[in-house]
Amino acid sequence: MTKLKNIPTFPAETFFKKECEKELKKIKKGLFSLQNKFYADGRYGLLIILQGIDTSGKDGTAHHAFSSMIPKGVHVTSFKAPIGREPEHDFLWRIYPYIPGKSRIGVFNRSYYENILVPALNESLRKEDIQHRCQLINELEDHLIRNNIHVLKSFLHIYEEEQKKKPEERKTNPSKKWKYSVADSKAPAELKENTYYMVIESCSQHPWHIIPTDKRWYCNYSIAKILSGHLKKT
Repeated sequence: MTKLKNIPTFPAETFFKKECEKELKKIKKGLFSLQNKFYADGRYGLLIILQGIDTSGKDGTAHHAFSSMIPKGVHVTSFKAPIGREPEHDFLWRIYPYIPGKSRIGVFNRSYYENILVPALNESLRKEDIQHRCQLINELEDHLIRNNIHVLKSFLHIYEEEQKKKPEERKTNPSKKWKYSVADSKAPAELKENTYYMVIESCSQHPWHIIPTDKRWYCNYSIAKILSGHLKKT
């Protein structure tokens, strides 16, 4: 796989904001009927994973891409630091109740991949333990797909300078201050990028979509288009 630093974070010059926003409206209208067909079919479930650094806009993407779908059939879960009973169990324990059943769509805004990324960044696990977790995730996703729960994985890829701007905006903008965490500024952007590259490469048995995210309108369009394309094939 090409290193993340060599993959563009900007959309190709052939894409324009007006056209993509217009197309996104059409896609979102179509998603409503595609979801109805998916529900009526009853053979499959769908797990959508959104990963990216803290400033990549996963929350906004989840809202924009899935807002036209029937809420009862779509459940968005955001996984943060383990709390309560969660640290007493293996790292995958907490995700099982949120894996979608047949006819359902589950969105993981952050996911079990955080349990590789965070310990890899702060070096709280040995390299062999990190690789073991990657192996377990590959096995989990393979198990889900064999049981007709499809997995769509997207990495929201943002330019380093954009990464630096966002935490500063969160500190100074009252409406976004709640999002700021000291963790936003702890790890250098290059280290985060290299760690993500390691995870994506190690867990690519079921492929990732690398989404250029410097322009949010393109990211929202891309995620919706990928979802629409998958549902049409299902």
